Amino acid sequence: MDIRQESLKKHYEWQGKIEVVSRAPITNSEELSLAYTPGVAEPCLEIQKDYDKSFKLTRRNNLVAVVTDGTAVLGLGDIGPEAGMPVMEGKCALFKAFADVDAFPLCVRSKDVDEIVKTVYLISGSFGGINLEDIAAPRCFEIERKLKEICDIPVFHDDQHGTAVVVAAAMINALKLVKKDIKDIKVVINGAGSAGIAIAKHIMNMGVQNLILCDSVGIICKGDERLNSEKAAMAEVTNKELLTGTLADAMKGSDVFIGVSAPNIVSEEMVCSMNKDAIVLAMSNPTPEIMPDKAKAAGARIVGTGRSDFPNQINNVLAFPGIFRGALDCRAKEINEEMKVAASVAIASLVSDEDLSEDYILPFAFDERIGKTVADAVIEAARKSGAARV
Repeated sequence: MDIRQESLKKHYEWQGKIEVVSRAPITNSEELSLAYTPGVAEPCLEIQKDYDKSFKLTRRNNLVAVVTDGTAVLGLGDIGPEAGMPVMEGKCALFKAFADVDAFPLCVRSKDVDEIVKTVYLISGSFGGINLEDIAAPRCFEIERKLKEICDIPVFHDDQHGTAVVVAAAMINALKLVKKDIKDIKVVINGAGSAGIAIAKHIMNMGVQNLILCDSVGIICKGDERLNSEKAAMAEVTNKELLTGTLADAMKGSDVFIGVSAPNIVSEEMVCSMNKDAIVLAMSNPTPEIMPDKAKAAGARIVGTGRSDFPNQINNVLAFPGIFRGALDCRAKEINEEMKVAASVAIASLVSDEDLSEDYILPFAFDERIGKTVADAVIEAARKSGAARV
């Protein structure tokens, strides 16, 4: 079966992957009066008196907006907001299936940062959280930053932070297997867009001290005038030895390679140059930076990809549903670093020491424990850090 053609056929059949279902029965005049006028005036007046009751008297307490401008859709690039709609609907379906979170797709016809920020802010009163999706870098950083400053609900760019959370979970368990301390390892990340920069920040927050970030030109180094503002900021806190050169130069003597870049750009020779018991997380989709069999043959001990047909799939669905479930349940005002660290640790904890192996460092996507385990950890971290409001 050609999965792409079969998917197209199913999309013609489905005509959309989500729908609105009423929670209030309306089968007679009394039920109509309760759900709508005149009865509905009472909850309206209650919310007018107390804004917080909008989370108790409406579905806002369980509703997330999935927002895109269509500029970085999957591996398809800038295909436009309407063309990105099937992906946004798919994201909404995942929210519901994996954490019983209601989500609604919003595809915005603009590439202007301030216009997108204003649009999302103006409708944020209808939602309990904002999930930004498939927005190109570096615009995505600025949009998220500005929205977090003005919104009183969590704003989370999953391409950045969901990916980072799952990568960190994979690293926790992989390092346990190879018996290396996160503070002692050298990590190379290839791809300095939204995911690569977020992964770098997150794993450094968790203890990585020696990290080199590369883009399509090579090693990112302080003082390089070609760097945009986000890459320049990362150059200030990474590559402390001020190395220059290619990805191959960066990978020599490294312990972990993380790829969020392009297919087939890592050679067996590059993996051979890494330290013993190397960890390779090659997540370019659908074709990884190096295929698992080649990475293993070159000496990698543990290999992960973004694909479900290989072991150790790095899949955002392990993170974002549970993170939002937890954030919504404790009415968090934000999703902060402590909550993301807690999510990474929670995901890693679902693989027991007895089950942990080179081909099993992360729980499978359909492990029913994931959503609740991540949500509980996020709630605890939110309360300890002061982000929770209930």
